Amino acid sequence: MVILVVIGIVPSFIVKNVVVNSYETRAVSIREVNLKNQCDILGNQLMKENYLREPDSDVINGELSMLSAIYNGRILIINKDAKIIKDTYDIDVGKYALSEEVIQCFEGKSTANYDDKNAYIEMTSPITKMDSNTIEGVMLVSISTSEIEDSIDMLENRGNLLLSIICILVLVFGYLLAGVLVKPFSRVTKAIEDLTDGYLDEEISVPDYTETELITNAFNKMLGRMKTLDESRQEFVSNVSHELKTPMTSIKVLADSLVGQENVPVELYQEFMQDITVEIDRENKIITDLLSLVKLDKKAADLNIAEVDINEMLENILKRLNPIASVKHVELVLESFRPVVAEIDEVKLSLAFSNLIENGIKYNVENGYVHVKLDADHKYFFVTVTDSGIGIPDESIDKIFERFYRVDKSHSREIGGTGLGLAITRSAIVMHRGAIKVKSEEHKGTTFSVRIPLTYIA
Repeated sequence: MVILVVIGIVPSFIVKNVVVNSYETRAVSIREVNLKNQCDILGNQLMKENYLREPDSDVINGELSMLSAIYNGRILIINKDAKIIKDTYDIDVGKYALSEEVIQCFEGKSTANYDDKNAYIEMTSPITKMDSNTIEGVMLVSISTSEIEDSIDMLENRGNLLLSIICILVLVFGYLLAGVLVKPFSRVTKAIEDLTDGYLDEEISVPDYTETELITNAFNKMLGRMKTLDESRQEFVSNVSHELKTPMTSIKVLADSLVGQENVPVELYQEFMQDITVEIDRENKIITDLLSLVKLDKKAADLNIAEVDINEMLENILKRLNPIASVKHVELVLESFRPVVAEIDEVKLSLAFSNLIENGIKYNVENGYVHVKLDADHKYFFVTVTDSGIGIPDESIDKIFERFYRVDKSHSREIGGTGLGLAITRSAIVMHRGAIKVKSEEHKGTTFSVRIPLTYIA
């Protein structure tokens, strides 16, 4: 509607004003030309009749009176002494006229002034000798332009009427057109509102305009992402419930077995209590990992950033995990290309790298290896963790960072995994504005590549 007002109504106002002003300028110009011609003719007659010396000529006085009546104006005849010898209003005869216009006319410069506020034209015309062009007097004429003003008022009224009609048509047409144009956007809005209220569960299509098509495509992508997130949330809740319930079920079964038997042998009692302790430890590990994940889900403002020697941090991680590697006869190797110091949260990033290296040990083969490489450039430091383990199937590569996802659940349960380690790792790396990638081939090993800025970006 704003566009229609701008291109429909505003130009109409401009055109109306241009037409009215053009008419006024042309009408005044024509009136001045006609008046100038009349003054020139009358001036010649005045000189022929020697009117400046004998202003009693009835013929000339009659013509002056007739001209004054035709133009609804006043005519003053001024001799070379600047004395008024004729006034068609009979008011200023015998007085002297020394106005700027009269003086300029005596100097040979005719003047014509239009006063639009008072609606009159004032003109001076020299009275000259025909043989010598000597200025003998001045004719000062003031005529009314009321008929021009009446015509302008009529044009203004008609223009305003036409503008009113145009405004009404533009507003009505604009309102109807705006409704038609906005209707597709209303459908998009309705779909978003339905989604907010939980009523919409399918993609929408509004291909009316390129804009609505782009919006709906983006909306459908968002909807798909939301469905995926909702499914992930439901699966996460289900997995959490299952993972927390499984150890509790085992503990209850073991405890009920002890309670239901009398005179339980000490050996059996100790065996059951040992199993209960294992399940409690397992429950505690799940809860600990969940708490770590919750902490990593918080804002990056919770990071405790400090300058850390990355070489030393990785050495300490490998030293801590070396006993676990020794049990499986897995070789741990750290290869550092240069000293690296970076601004990181050491606790959170240590946890991330520990998970990667520990997974490389757990899911490795007997007498395998885990190689950790550290390198850096002027902006990032890079850590790669390569193992000779069982590898990851192609269909699972995109899912391994999801919470509670395990490639081989039975094997993971056997080695004590919770399915949260890689989710924790990814969250910690993302909090540092870093990135993690994985390449793997079944039965040939896996490589995790991590890139993190040397300087923390808030």
